[in-house]
Amino acid sequence: MAHPAPFISPQLPADWRARLRSGLLSVPDHRRESSRLGGLVSRSASVRARVEDAWPVTVRAAAVLVGIVDLPDNPTLLLTLRAGHLRQHAGQISFPGGQLESTDADVAAAAMRETQEEIGIDISFIQPIGFLTDHVIQSGFRVTPVVALIRPGFVLKPDSTEVADVFQLPLGLALAIDSYRAHQRMVRELEVDVWELPFGEYHIWGATAGILVNLCESVSGASA
Repeated sequence: MAHPAPFISPQLPADWRARLRSGLLSVPDHRRESSRLGGLVSRSASVRARVEDAWPVTVRAAAVLVGIVDLPDNPTLLLTLRAGHLRQHAGQISFPGGQLESTDADVAAAAMRETQEEIGIDISFIQPIGFLTDHVIQSGFRVTPVVALIRPGFVLKPDSTEVADVFQLPLGLALAIDSYRAHQRMVRELEVDVWELPFGEYHIWGATAGILVNLCESVSGASA
């Protein structure tokens, strides 16, 4: 089962649903110049150029589900801890998702399929409402975040070959920009600042934290 929040999260604005819907993209924007880079904090042209030089030139399309469990009192976001034996991003916190397949109608269909495969939520519980900015990550994927409301009552059935744990992050915490901090990491032999979000025993960083920052910006209308 997903773990309950261990503390009271910052209060959500009463109109967070309306703010979110108005702040999301209605269709994905796959232009390279519009994308973000793997949770990178700096948006300066010089830093972006330096990082892009070390990033893959060719990227593969992928999608993740930024799933908001629409609880009346304390909405949460579903996140996974990736299994430790995986070839890419082992042991890291991520949203459920993966590479697009030829059978997927679009990125939303891919994100819902991957969510069902990874953690067992039936797609009938998932209602996509929009998209965040694409994120290009160092493993060579262009990740499109699909934001969705998840109706309570679902049953989690994590696939242990991919997922070590599933937990719920309070939405109020994710939408409070003070929750985030910049931390220096070495990425492809470059020292860069990436977003981090600590939450109990979990350490969310990189592209996943960057997507959460983007979600926060969509509701607040401000840039971090």
